[in-house]
Amino acid sequence: MDRAQSLVEIHRGAFVEGLHYGHAVICDGTGQEIKSWGAPETTVLPRSSVKMIQALPLILSGARDAFDLTQAQLALACASHQGAAIHTDAVRDWLQMLGLRDEDLRCGAQLPNDKTARLDLLKNDLSPCQYHNNCSGKHSGFLTLNKHLKAGAEYIESDHPVQKACLEMFEMTTGATSPGFGIDGCSAPNYAAKLKDIGKAMAWFATAHERSDSASRAARQLVEAMSTYPELVAGKTRACTELMQAMGGDTVVKTGAEGVFIAIVPTKKLGIALKIVDGATRASECALATLLVDVGVLERSHPTAQKYLKRPITNWRCIETGYVTAVPTLTL
Repeated sequence: MDRAQSLVEIHRGAFVEGLHYGHAVICDGTGQEIKSWGAPETTVLPRSSVKMIQALPLILSGARDAFDLTQAQLALACASHQGAAIHTDAVRDWLQMLGLRDEDLRCGAQLPNDKTARLDLLKNDLSPCQYHNNCSGKHSGFLTLNKHLKAGAEYIESDHPVQKACLEMFEMTTGATSPGFGIDGCSAPNYAAKLKDIGKAMAWFATAHERSDSASRAARQLVEAMSTYPELVAGKTRACTELMQAMGGDTVVKTGAEGVFIAIVPTKKLGIALKIVDGATRASECALATLLVDVGVLERSHPTAQKYLKRPITNWRCIETGYVTAVPTLTL
């Protein structure tokens, strides 16, 4: 993470109390960098920010058509959801449609982040299931592809046909050979790439509507699904959902763990990718919102924009003690 640049600063009173360093890049429709900060050639693990790439084989294989998947299910395949009823009910219905059960998932049980769902489990002394996992939509997509391919049950193994298909799409969209992978929080492989190549992949998605090849048509379906169902991609109070709703469906954004965030901007034919070195979500959300305003797809005056552009810091007495904001140099 050498040559990272300060992107976000923390103010307390009249002082800059802290800085979040990172890398960011904006790519045009040809995949070329038009602006960058830090070192965009840094290799990163994109984590959940590239779920739309992992969902491409679901369509290209014919599995979507074979199982008559809805647009909402495509959005859920790209989601890192809250585990609210709107998410878990949809995943359970999806599994039932496949003739599968919670035990067939390989993402692991996770206590839902949605407050209502979490309290319901705790009050009733119930354990979370795998369908509560924030990646259960992606894994439902994996299971659908796996059933279509008639492959083995351990679909998360790197040498499994499902993951081989994901790697093929990852390298196709980034235009580069991945140097390897790490195991994600949901147990599936997460392939590494240079940040600038992640930006290039997002620009490829942003211009998919201009092309007619099968991969581009699949990409267009996924972008449209995510923009149509932003509440399924994350959930209430989450930056992904709130920012997409604030932009009225013009742009798709997706976060990933450890400070990664991407944007697909079809109206401007742009792809954005950023990584905060210390992994702070507050910084990645602020940085992405700033870039979305700068490229002209998010109104600075919109309440959601204001929430992330200058996020208040409060203490235990609800007194505002400072705020999180982008550094002045994070601008076009």
